[in-house]
Amino acid sequence: MDSKWTPKMVAARMEEAATTLKRLPGTTLQGCRAFWPEILHTAGEAYGWDQALVRLGPPPADAITRMDECLEWLRWLEADQAKLVWLRAERAPWKLIVVKFACDRSTAWRKWNIAIHQIAARLDAKPKKMLQQQNARHLQQNLLQSESCLRGVRDDEHTR
Repeated sequence: MDSKWTPKMVAARMEEAATTLKRLPGTTLQGCRAFWPEILHTAGEAYGWDQALVRLGPPPADAITRMDECLEWLRWLEADQAKLVWLRAERAPWKLIVVKFACDRSTAWRKWNIAIHQIAARLDAKPKKMLQQQNARHLQQNLLQSESCLRGVRDDEHTR
């Protein structure tokens, strides 16, 4: 499949990535927990006690892979452009973006449009194999960094 990337495709993929990131389970700090037992309320007591939270289940593995790929694309942009693209992917209203970036709505839209076009152009310029190799290299570098960090921790434990 040799399709060209369009700005609409890039924007849709970014929105999917933002949705996937929201669906990932949250993290909790291990030290900030109480060991008191959970209070179980009867149906009469619990009604209206807390706001009901309905969450979608965790995202599938292929959605997480696509999200990682999109987050990699943001590294191709400048910091302000990446923030702008991500805010729009999270469907932040233009009013909030205008205040955050201190510019007019049309200027913010133009900057977002330029950034999306830059990503689409870069994706069109790179063959799929090159993108996969780049992602594999990035993964390998992260693995090496984490291993070196672990070695540093292990070395510290042996010197004590």
